[in-house]
Amino acid sequence: MPVALVTDSTASLPGAVAEARAITVVPLQVVIGATSYDEGVEGGATPEMLAEALREWTPVSTSRPNPEEMLEVYERLAVEGATEIVSVHLSADLSGTFESAQLAARRAPVPVHALDSRQVGLGTGFAVLAAADARDAGGTGAEIAEAARTRARATTSLFYVDTLEYLRRGGRMGAAAALLGSALAVKPILRVEAGRIGPFERVRTSGKALGRLEELAVEAAGDAAVEVAVAHLASPDRATTLAEKLGVRLADGLEGREVAVGEIGAVLGAHVGPGMVAVCVAQRGARSVPVEGAAPESSEENAG
Repeated sequence: MPVALVTDSTASLPGAVAEARAITVVPLQVVIGATSYDEGVEGGATPEMLAEALREWTPVSTSRPNPEEMLEVYERLAVEGATEIVSVHLSADLSGTFESAQLAARRAPVPVHALDSRQVGLGTGFAVLAAADARDAGGTGAEIAEAARTRARATTSLFYVDTLEYLRRGGRMGAAAALLGSALAVKPILRVEAGRIGPFERVRTSGKALGRLEELAVEAAGDAAVEVAVAHLASPDRATTLAEKLGVRLADGLEGREVAVGEIGAVLGAHVGPGMVAVCVAQRGARSVPVEGAAPESSEENAG
């Protein structure tokens, strides 16, 4: 294991996939009522627990892993034989997880390439899987980090929410925008752009919103080879229907790959609420190009 891969639980990688690809997943925490749970571990918070808590207006909050927890992971991987580590995380504009990775990287016993994917959820997950491909092909730490960065830049993440209230509560959406959406009784489609969540379109019904997600995903894919995933919180039927339609329309670009469908974890779910449906389209083999409006490159490597 000359180069080890690390990500966080918001990347939404199934446990079997992370294990098969030798990816270490660091959990974030969700607090439901007075109890704190790790995400993505046995006995931790589940999407079902979260959805029920949100419906019942039970207080819910989330927290990042602290730098000491990240450092323990890096030190363990070094003991197990890693000579470099690539650590890929959700957007620093949405969480302090990347900052924890940066701080831990400075004290790690081996070089750590800490990378802000500028994405969230499956957008980060696709970047990590691209890094795994580059590692398995024999890439150096720097090359593996660049593969993750390139895939993240070539990824479009869009989602529909029944209400903007949960994003407002969590500080991921301005109060004015949330109130405007509620006052107009619109169904918002949002987009992750330059690491931030912002309004993209407004439609009048949930049916139209899901139809627009389908069209926007097809536009994002273009004629490229793609990986596509659909995520949801407490909305499996709508997510499955969308995935089936995209599987047909994007069959050529998928090249035999399936459109993955899954429920997002409790940490992301706390900020979007029940009824959310997201689609993530990652172009394969894309060149590394700057993202318009993006912040300066957010990565850090320690000296070992």
